[in-house]
Amino acid sequence: MMNDKNRNMSDYKTNGCNNLCCKGYSRLDSQLHVFDWLYDVPGNLNETDFVEVQFKNTRKGYYLNSNHLSIEKGDVVAVEASPGHDVGTVTLTGSLVLLQMKKANLKADAPIRRIYRKARQVDMEKFEEAKAREHKTMIESRQIAKDLGLQMKIGDVEYQGDGGKAIFYYIADGRVDFRQLIKVLADTFHVRIEMKQIGARQEAGRIGGFGPCGRELCCSTWMSTFNSVSTGAARCQDLAMNPQKLAGQCAKLKCCMNYEVDTYVEALRQFPARDIILETTDATWHFFKSDILARQITYSSDKNLAANLVTISTRRAFDIIRMNREGKKPEALSEDGTPTDNRPGDLLDQDSLTRFDRAKKHKKKSSGRQGDRNEKKENREKQEGTKENRENPSTEQGAQGKQGNRERRDGGQDRRGNRQGNQGNQGNRDRRDGGQDRRGNRQDNRDNRQRGGHDGRNNKGNRPDAPAGDAPKQNTPNPEA
Repeated sequence: MMNDKNRNMSDYKTNGCNNLCCKGYSRLDSQLHVFDWLYDVPGNLNETDFVEVQFKNTRKGYYLNSNHLSIEKGDVVAVEASPGHDVGTVTLTGSLVLLQMKKANLKADAPIRRIYRKARQVDMEKFEEAKAREHKTMIESRQIAKDLGLQMKIGDVEYQGDGGKAIFYYIADGRVDFRQLIKVLADTFHVRIEMKQIGARQEAGRIGGFGPCGRELCCSTWMSTFNSVSTGAARCQDLAMNPQKLAGQCAKLKCCMNYEVDTYVEALRQFPARDIILETTDATWHFFKSDILARQITYSSDKNLAANLVTISTRRAFDIIRMNREGKKPEALSEDGTPTDNRPGDLLDQDSLTRFDRAKKHKKKSSGRQGDRNEKKENREKQEGTKENRENPSTEQGAQGKQGNRERRDGGQDRRGNRQGNQGNQGNRDRRDGGQDRRGNRQDNRDNRQRGGHDGRNNKGNRPDAPAGDAPKQNTPNPEA
């Protein structure tokens, strides 16, 4: 990026081609630029000595070239100011300057200031130094105005070329007593203070930007006077009453709504009144909407709803109105005379709500066929790759490397699958072992219970408190034997 101190005078000119008719353009970065379509006319520059000079953003002035300097569009000049001098860029010369002065409504007795000289390097250094302080000054001045409790917004600050004066542009709903503010600003910045009140559209023009149309804002490119815009212009053009759509970057109604109002007003004169009802043999029709530029009208069979919409031309509408006045009714509203379908128009009857579900089921059915196609395609690609590898060894090595990577991925998946399968088999084996252990434990418990029962019966006769009759018989020897 070029340093500001190292700039030359040629860097501030608009176009580098001095021999082409494109010099009729102003600076490409300027606002409110004017195309000088008389620039190539011989003797145009000698018609007048007045020159249009533009300063920051949209501020322009008209000065007298009393020294008869050789000035062209794009030259940076030092002009007379009060006090000191200012630095600006020449944007227009020749006969068109007189027309611009007439358009600006300059009074005949208004003082015309002079052009001192073309800006020198010293003038440009002072100008760049003063310009670098503008943003900081604006931020500090806003805080000062807030501390003083003033209901105003300082939108921009512009320093004079020599740095001895500063212009503060502010926005306010009403009158503001800023006498104390001027004193504080003068003590803070040590310059001469000038306050200028601007509107919201002027502020948008000074800041600049792009509109919803994709072009630069009209107020920052060519519009210098702002006419009032009403909502009637939007209604005339059948625009939706949406504040977000109708408002521009200045939070006011868009100025471009006034551009085509006359065309729409002229076209609406060829339309029938909206409260006229059209009668046919099958229904009664009410106005629903209109396409002004196409000269078409849409009627509805219901007064409050969009039912059985029929679009006809304005000529057809006037013909039906004339027939109704004569006591006649056409068979249909359309021009071809076909009867109108009076069935209610339901959006849900147009398509089935399950149409996407059917497509999804069909996709599932065809998944097997698609898998077969993919497999055949892979086999075909492998065969073609084998042929190419035979012809090109490097390609064969690359294919082998890709095949090795694919096999490693497949092997990794197989190992993960085997690991999961082994874990499942181990779990099944543990469950079987656990079941066998439980069955063995139940059998042992059953045997213990049976063994305990036998021991109990055997120990019953050996109890000390058992009755005598219950004592077991003992084998005694026979004395006779």
